[in-house]
Amino acid sequence: MQYSKHLTALSAAFILASSLAAQAAGMLADAKGMTLYIFDKDAGGVSACYDDCAVKWPPYLGAADAALTEGWTLVDRTDGTKQWAYDGKPTYYFAGDKAKGDANGDGLGGVWHVIKE
Repeated sequence: MQYSKHLTALSAAFILASSLAAQAAGMLADAKGMTLYIFDKDAGGVSACYDDCAVKWPPYLGAADAALTEGWTLVDRTDGTKQWAYDGKPTYYFAGDKAKGDANGDGLGGVWHVIKE
């Protein structure tokens, strides 16, 4: 039980850190400062990015029992994992981003975008 409470607190801190990092850079990032993206082909809160797409654009995964903060939800992926969504849109990393603050995937194919605050 105590372990579960610590995980929930850590999850909440992780989301809070993500929000703070986003505010500082003007775009959403995870707790490590890695940029998060949305995909125009996703619809209705459902990811359309699997297989080769998910290798280039790894989903930002979360735990089913994670503490959610305003604007954040978890959506189901077909492999049974949970993916963080912001304002109902599944979120992703870009494999071409190597350092915090990189946004090399912004605008790629006209369908990938950083999430701006």
